[in-house]
Amino acid sequence: MNRIVRTDECPSPAGVQPGPVSVSDGYERWAPTYDRSPNPLLAREQRHLLPLLAAMRNRTFLDMACGTGRWLERLMPELAAGIGVDRSNAMLRVAQRKPTITNKLIQADCSDLPFRETIFDLVVCSFAFSHIRRLDSVLPQLARVTKPGADIFVSDLHPEAYGHGWRVGFRDDHDSLEIEVFPRSSLETVRALTEAGFERVTSMPLWLEESERPIFHAAGKSRLFTEASSMPAVIVWHCKKPICAGGLV
Repeated sequence: MNRIVRTDECPSPAGVQPGPVSVSDGYERWAPTYDRSPNPLLAREQRHLLPLLAAMRNRTFLDMACGTGRWLERLMPELAAGIGVDRSNAMLRVAQRKPTITNKLIQADCSDLPFRETIFDLVVCSFAFSHIRRLDSVLPQLARVTKPGADIFVSDLHPEAYGHGWRVGFRDDHDSLEIEVFPRSSLETVRALTEAGFERVTSMPLWLEESERPIFHAAGKSRLFTEASSMPAVIVWHCKKPICAGGLV
């Protein structure tokens, strides 16, 4: 079971708690198995977001920090056009094996998006904001490439879950690894989005529910489900880029 890693479940060979690996190193190692194991946080996020996104047909879509292209692949039938961007070559190699999105992927850093202005009217950034040291290096780029009226959805590990010891990480054949994050409160994220010019920013906390219980059971982690479902696990922010022309919002 990926992504829920508790600090008391990551022993090093010497019995000392290991420190987090860098984002680039972590996803280099995680990429080959990222899509193989059911992930309760991704499942909960998808149950919330999919009905909202599927209703936004014929949009021009940016899957920002797309990883293995999960959202791009899922939404392609509803989109007018779509593209995924990620800086991890390892994650993109996995995404490129998916036939419907093979030619819709670009390796680039989100702080330097290789697009002209005002292209996209729908953006998803899934479980990536906490890996960004400074949001003010990324959000101006996001504002630049989105159209007036664009919808932006951002998801991440909930700050309360992080405060209870949850970490971003995974277990491979050799060890349990924690990946470096730069945690911030929801208020800090909302403030950063607002300062970048986005508006109507809403925050939606999501708790794990019975639909996620089988994922814990299959991973042999049934004992953790009650505790994991007792606090918000995921947070989703939704905001819009203002429509300035004509003074309409």
